[in-house]
Amino acid sequence: MERKVVITDCDHVDLKQEAEVFHKYHVEYEFLDCNDTEQLIQKLQGVKVIANQYTPLTEQFFNEMKDLELVVRYGVGVNHIDIDAATRNNVIVCNVPDYGIQEVAAQALAMIMGLTRKLYHADRAMREGRWAYEECIPICRFSKLTVGIIGLGRIGTCLAEMIKGLGCRVIACDVRSKERVPEHVEIVPFEKLLQEADIISIHTPLETSRGLIGIKELKLMKETAVLINVSRGGIIDEKALEQALREHWIAGAGLDVFVKEPVGKDNPLLAFDNVIFSPHMAWYSEEASVDLKRKLAEELVRYLDGEPLQYRLN
Repeated sequence: MERKVVITDCDHVDLKQEAEVFHKYHVEYEFLDCNDTEQLIQKLQGVKVIANQYTPLTEQFFNEMKDLELVVRYGVGVNHIDIDAATRNNVIVCNVPDYGIQEVAAQALAMIMGLTRKLYHADRAMREGRWAYEECIPICRFSKLTVGIIGLGRIGTCLAEMIKGLGCRVIACDVRSKERVPEHVEIVPFEKLLQEADIISIHTPLETSRGLIGIKELKLMKETAVLINVSRGGIIDEKALEQALREHWIAGAGLDVFVKEPVGKDNPLLAFDNVIFSPHMAWYSEEASVDLKRKLAEELVRYLDGEPLQYRLN
């Protein structure tokens, strides 16, 4: 097999880690920097192995890519890749699911702390010249709170371990059988979690959870509860969340991901001061970025060398 990889798109600062791996294993690579599917179809004819970040890989794409054998995706989510179409066309799809576990869990924890300790309000009040802790009342002791984790995979389990020392009751649903359930975590039905948790953190893939949190689910939550999403934007119905915040069904939210990214200034959620926002950065640390790029390149090399793949999805 020709030892060449084409990188369709990547918004990282450089390709240093990938280049180091490819050089070590004598693999040639080309960076297209193309985010248009139609253009990719034209540019990738004859190509067998690609890396991809955001450019949609549709049914049409796979139907027309007669020579393509492997796609490795920068990151975990593959909702922009038609895996069924890839499978029908004998194309293997891989991702990199284990590069930023601690980072995403830490982002969720940071949002939990900021919301429950009312740091967003205290910071704003002081900047406006007010020294008044009573504006942040009520704040509850962590040992009196219940944290609900939706999706107890790698990241959800990591978060559960992080918050163990806070003394919270921890409940979870949507357990993946291959994961070990920590001893301090109680498994409950989905609706029970929504009703009992003071803090709800989402850690499920979009492919199986699109629209999971809507009006019905938000109305089941406590008025004092906060909702954290560091997974994928489409899991929460944003219009329903806007209504829930406006009508005080819940107390606040922490959002790292959104249905449409980047978020425009016209997104109505930005008007709420009881929401903490971040720009889809939960995955990031210097170490995680290096790991992601290195692991992606190593998976591509494994395929070119005829070795078993580590992250195969289909």
